[in-house]
Amino acid sequence: MRKEAPPPSVAKMLSCFETKTLVVTFLALGLVMLMWNLPPYYQNLLSTTRSSCSAAASASAALSITNSSSANNSSTPVAAQKYSTPKTIPIPDPNSRVFRPVGNAASLFVLMGAYRGGPRTFAVVGLASKPIHVYGRPWYKCEWISNNGSSIRAVAYKMLPDWGYGRVYTVVVVNCTFPVNPNEDNTGGKLTINAYYSQSPRKYEKFMALEEAPGSYNESKYHPPYQYEYLYCGSSLYGNLSAARIREWMAYHAWFFGPKSHFVFHDADGVSPEVRAALEPWVRAGRATVQDIKGQAEFDGYYYNQFLVVNDCLHRYRHSANWTFYFDVDEYIYLPDGNTLESVLNEFSDYTQFTIEQNPMSSVLCLNDSTRDYSRQWGFEKLLFRDSRTGIRRDRKYAIQAKNAYATGVHMSENVVGKTLHKTETKIRYYHYHNSISVLGEPCREFLPLSAKNNVTWYDKLPFVYDDNMKRLANKIKEFELKTIGNVQL
Repeated sequence: MRKEAPPPSVAKMLSCFETKTLVVTFLALGLVMLMWNLPPYYQNLLSTTRSSCSAAASASAALSITNSSSANNSSTPVAAQKYSTPKTIPIPDPNSRVFRPVGNAASLFVLMGAYRGGPRTFAVVGLASKPIHVYGRPWYKCEWISNNGSSIRAVAYKMLPDWGYGRVYTVVVVNCTFPVNPNEDNTGGKLTINAYYSQSPRKYEKFMALEEAPGSYNESKYHPPYQYEYLYCGSSLYGNLSAARIREWMAYHAWFFGPKSHFVFHDADGVSPEVRAALEPWVRAGRATVQDIKGQAEFDGYYYNQFLVVNDCLHRYRHSANWTFYFDVDEYIYLPDGNTLESVLNEFSDYTQFTIEQNPMSSVLCLNDSTRDYSRQWGFEKLLFRDSRTGIRRDRKYAIQAKNAYATGVHMSENVVGKTLHKTETKIRYYHYHNSISVLGEPCREFLPLSAKNNVTWYDKLPFVYDDNMKRLANKIKEFELKTIGNVQL
């Protein structure tokens, strides 16, 4: 069917409508693109723009609504508004390095203990970062803050008693000596320490080291007579220790030092249930104390922090005994030629400390004697061969009048008031059974013929001679143990 053309007047009107619609559409799109790239405040001009076509007006209104959230909503007239200054993002300098720390570094100070050493003096014992003390000049200041509201200050004197043996940490003993007794009225108070990183007083850490309760100060504690005649301060106990050897050592020295003595052990994860069982009867009898120091493992110091341990023991028990002894649990103090401990120490009373020479014993050599049941004998009863070399320097152990010492070491102290005596070998010695304490089974591993009693035996290129001084005491020690703590089953 043929379609009829519209009347001329209608066709003309449709053509005009289509042309205007197309023009308005392009105009609206152009305005949108223009406004998209203009600064926001030009959007306000849209409200003054008039279009000759209704489509353009609708597009302008829609655009104004869409961008109203980004337009300037202040009451300031459009003409008065200005551009905001854009922020400049700095370009990183590739040569400017940034250091980002992760984890924990060595501490400025690690407090183990703080103790009053007399009416006017205190000792604060701890660890500190070794590099700080090697390459810097840290220092300390003491302050006593009394419960009565007053305070008194003093510059501290620091000591590094491990002589450079420290590792990540070194031992520091801080001595605080005040011009007067800071707790003279016995109202109590606190000892605080300022620990400075360097010579500059601006950067420091402050901590409370010690607190005394009201009425707790007792002047008589710092003068003789003391609670004990002799005190033993043991180094850190670590590794797999033989309970049998610990039992023998404890029984021997409880006998040797007598009833007015006390033994302090420090458990650095070396006191197994078996070792604990060997020491427990003496703990119950009040003859021994075992302190748990396993926490020291977090701080890398020399040999399980033994310098720290002996200094803490020195100051904790400074006024507990007349003499304090330092040696290890594989070493036995011995008095030659019928000396008594009382007579020897009376002779040494004018000295602050004396050192003790060792008799080094083999920890493997025994006699091949079929008449002996070595499995039932104690270690010092069957390890009878002594290294006979002379003229060589060996490690010494020592005893000290702790009241005259400010810090100490493993083999002696250099921070004392008074004299030190070294020529003591005719009066007192010690037998050293090196490494025997870590042998859990039978220590006899090499047997020598009975003729070795009268000859020099060479073993591992070292000369050994027979020495049964300790063996002669074995029966007496066993009887003492049975009488003192009863039958021991290990």
